[in-house]
Amino acid sequence: MDLLLPDSGLLFWMTLVFLIVFVILWKWGFPVIVKMVNDRKDFIDGSLKKAHEANEKLANIQKEGESILQEAREKQAQILKDAADTRDAIVEKAQDKAREEGSRLLSDAKAQIEAEKQNAIREIRAQVAELSVQVAGKVLKKDLSTDAKQMELINKLLDEVSVDVKNN
Repeated sequence: MDLLLPDSGLLFWMTLVFLIVFVILWKWGFPVIVKMVNDRKDFIDGSLKKAHEANEKLANIQKEGESILQEAREKQAQILKDAADTRDAIVEKAQDKAREEGSRLLSDAKAQIEAEKQNAIREIRAQVAELSVQVAGKVLKKDLSTDAKQMELINKLLDEVSVDVKNN
């Protein structure tokens, strides 16, 4: 049983050494260990706080990215709308210009037709005048000795002239 029960002297020295080691650890060891544990705890807390802040910043950046993307989409839609409006304005302007050009060409054509018509009328009148002179010469050679024949010729000529005036 000697092996299981220590000697009282050994027990005394073991207790004394334990108390000295305990006091030394209490005075210098435990505060360092506690300080290291507290520093480690503070470091972990700080890291968790920084990670939380980083997550918040990432969420804010994502929100900003989405808002910037939405703004870009709106600007793109506005640019496309402006381009479509500009295209429509250009097309409308070209159509107006084409209408004006068509009107101008039509009026020029009408003026040219009217001028050619007037030239044709002048030519026809010149020919009619010439034919009238020839007919008058032949008529004068005809015998218009009686008043009845003269009145008949005058009425016939007046009817022809009135028909010509109505046609023009």
